[in-house]
Amino acid sequence: MQLRSALLAATILATPIVASAQPVTGLYVGAGAGVNITQKTNLTGTAVPSTVLGGLLPATPVALIGGKINGSTGFAGVFSVGWGFGNGLRAEIEGDYRNNHSSNATANNGTSLNAFVGGGTTEQKYGGMFNVLYDFNGLTPFFVPYIGGGVGYQWISENWHFNNNSTLTAFGNTFPPGGVREFGKSTEGSFAYQAILGAAFPLATVMPGLAFTAEYRFLGTTGNRTYSGTAQTVTAAPSVFRTTPAGIEFQKSYNHAVLVGLRYNFGVAPPPPPPAPAPVPAQAPARSYLVFFDWDKATLTDRARQIIREAADNSTRVQYTRIEVNGYTDTSGTPRYNMGLSIRRANAVKAELIKDGVPANAITAQGFGDTHLLVPTGPGVREPQNRRVEIIIR
Repeated sequence: MQLRSALLAATILATPIVASAQPVTGLYVGAGAGVNITQKTNLTGTAVPSTVLGGLLPATPVALIGGKINGSTGFAGVFSVGWGFGNGLRAEIEGDYRNNHSSNATANNGTSLNAFVGGGTTEQKYGGMFNVLYDFNGLTPFFVPYIGGGVGYQWISENWHFNNNSTLTAFGNTFPPGGVREFGKSTEGSFAYQAILGAAFPLATVMPGLAFTAEYRFLGTTGNRTYSGTAQTVTAAPSVFRTTPAGIEFQKSYNHAVLVGLRYNFGVAPPPPPPAPAPVPAQAPARSYLVFFDWDKATLTDRARQIIREAADNSTRVQYTRIEVNGYTDTSGTPRYNMGLSIRRANAVKAELIKDGVPANAITAQGFGDTHLLVPTGPGVREPQNRRVEIIIR
């Protein structure tokens, strides 16, 4: 019984959702927000002029840093405007924003200059994407899964700083912790691509065309990005401070976003109002009436006259071919006597019908004696329900 009740309740709750899970048709808008998780980003190297290291090297830049920026968890938000073709296919233009801060960087150990990296970056991505998606309508009554992909362009702003986190001796100079550092803030662009996996949960009970969405998105950028910055060194003894322009190269960026949001489809019409209740048909006039008599009597009681009046009035509301008046008795008399009594009763009812306005030529009166008993009895039984006249409108 509990399982049956649970299934019934689930069916009732799902009904408005099932009814609203319609294909996206026409213009729609959507927005979502959530977390953005970056993978480690490779650093090809930092180009530092040799003058920063005391002028002991040739004038060509030195690849000071090679390593990785650790992945981090940050914020992601998207806004889209699209068009649904009514067959599951959708196309949309999207604007997006992502913000991540990595508090640590790791260095490769290829050279003596690559073993002392510390620091981190604050990275912001924003841009536009063109997406094509497909809704799998009809797979489930509760939500509509969908997949998609997109291409576009992303601007990536990097605010970075790196420094040695221990004493470094190189090229005849001693650099204390933090004595070698590079920092900068600039923006570069890159082509991007993404894959989308999501589900839409219609909210027809809130507003027709509204849906709650949940998505996973993978966003990747192509090519490397080179940023311009500043390099500084401070030697331990003698203390010499040097500053010069420098650059750093970030390789491809990979992002994983989990978003929740809302989507509104302007093309969904509100459900039609429920049909008006069918009018209750007027009760058809009765076509059969019973008039009862006292024992061995053919006279009409007041109640009998009321019933005959009702029959006469209703005969004017229906189309009829004739009105039958059939008289009956109980079995307390002889068959011959009962036959005559039944005829007198029928004639009494006929006379009353004529008095109430029914044409005489429309009435057929006859008696059946103690035959056709309403309540079957043996002979010689006084049964009130058998002492009757039946009026039938045909």
